[in-house]
Amino acid sequence: MGKIRIIAVGGTIDKVYFDDKSLYQVGTPTISNILAQAGATIKFEVDSILHKDSLEMTDEDRKVVAKKVLEQTEKRIVITHGTDTMVKTAKKVKKTLLDAKSDKTVVFTGSMTPAVFKSSDAEFNVGGAVAAVQCLPSGVYIVMSGRVFEADTVVKNVEKGRFEKIK
Repeated sequence: MGKIRIIAVGGTIDKVYFDDKSLYQVGTPTISNILAQAGATIKFEVDSILHKDSLEMTDEDRKVVAKKVLEQTEKRIVITHGTDTMVKTAKKVKKTLLDAKSDKTVVFTGSMTPAVFKSSDAEFNVGGAVAAVQCLPSGVYIVMSGRVFEADTVVKNVEKGRFEKIK
């Protein structure tokens, strides 16, 4: 298996809070630390772009992400992204890859709470995404809470704090 490209876009997974969850900034990507602490033996390289909360992302930002994915020589890519607009960005990446007739496998993941919090779901989601990107056929997916979804078959249920298949 070749190297996995990781593109860190920002979002809660990389947030650093300076008070009781109101004043924050999107910090440096946490995924390298997560993989190192887990003893992961995969080859990977991290590119950090945007450093944004997903609610602040624009259509232009989504084009930047899609272009970055298309430019990669690696066929397997994990993207860490904020959960609020992850589906929207995943759909943009999927359309871009389809238009380019690309056979890349792209997996989006993130977390509901920052990776620096002890109770964060970040480690679990990153582990799932890294495993999934190595096994899935080409396409664009979202891996959250132990589930794998195709990019255009999922929605975030804000009330329940999880992703669910569209019914």
